Amino acid sequence: MASKGQKFNKYSEELKVEIIEELSKGKSYRQLARIYEIPAKTISTWQQKLRHPELYPNQGKKRGPIKEKDLTKEDYKERYEILKKYLAFLKEQREKK
Repeated sequence: MASKGQKFNKYSEELKVEIIEELSKGKSYRQLARIYEIPAKTISTWQQKLRHPELYPNQGKKRGPIKEKDLTKEDYKERYEILKKYLAFLKEQREKK
């Protein structure tokens, strides 16, 4: 887990492709890590994501707040039902005390 205030490095796609190509030519993670001054685990992760993209379905997509225009009538109904159940639960909890 990241520490508070930790800065993350961003690497260009060209650099990633270049490193992955060198991996396929037979260089080791440690060699490439020393050459490019990048952690070996980072290089390993790039290769893992390249080999198994199905394990990383949301890669590169930014998550943001749900926009009102994206919600359908069914979404509103589902939210309403969840809210009703939650309010009933809270009422039960108050009555137990």
